[in-house]
Amino acid sequence: MDTNEPNNKFLPIAVVVAGLLIAGAVVWNGSRPAAGPSGSGAAPKVDIKNVKIDGDPFIGKADAPVTIAFWSDFQCPYCKNFEIGTLPQVVKDYVDTGKAKVVFMDFAFLGNDSVTAGLYNRAVWKLYPDQYFAWRTAMYNAQDQEGDQGFGNAASIDKLDATIAGIDAAKVAADVKANASAYQALMDADKAEAQKAGVNATPSFVIGTQLIAGAYPYATFQSAIEAALK
Repeated sequence: MDTNEPNNKFLPIAVVVAGLLIAGAVVWNGSRPAAGPSGSGAAPKVDIKNVKIDGDPFIGKADAPVTIAFWSDFQCPYCKNFEIGTLPQVVKDYVDTGKAKVVFMDFAFLGNDSVTAGLYNRAVWKLYPDQYFAWRTAMYNAQDQEGDQGFGNAASIDKLDATIAGIDAAKVAADVKANASAYQALMDADKAEAQKAGVNATPSFVIGTQLIAGAYPYATFQSAIEAALK
């Protein structure tokens, strides 16, 4: 008789349990690794005071006591999970109450559609700041397949823009064409800030002196914001 037989019977169960635990981690702590090398040393210390956010789109009071720097890619499914599932609660509890503002930082790395969306992001913020957040939400609701397939090229964004009240789609498209180089420079600056903070995945956040990498549940952000408020 094989003395290892009883242990072998339990092995498949252990594998299944481990798989469920990993799946749960992906659901709650999902992040899409950004392109480029990542250092092997300790993560740099972060402080929102050292993150340059001038000129970036934001929601909330400009002088809110807490600033949330949020790096994302419009093609990133984990970013969509945060924007649609968690951000509304953050807005309700902290942005609408004047306690925090959310600054939207670019980290476009999943392809040409990511860059195109980043350029449109800048144009909409410049031309229609009051409609910006509605536009951003519509962009994530329209997100489908990751990368340069399906929704996300200029034509599809133009079509989406035409459905949003208060936005002139043709005017936005013209602005993107006229200012693409300037907008790209702003996007590059955001990515440089991300690298300084040790950000190498989307979505990622700096809140106070905390770096959060992943689409964590609301409680994680609540804890970080409350700590920054003290």
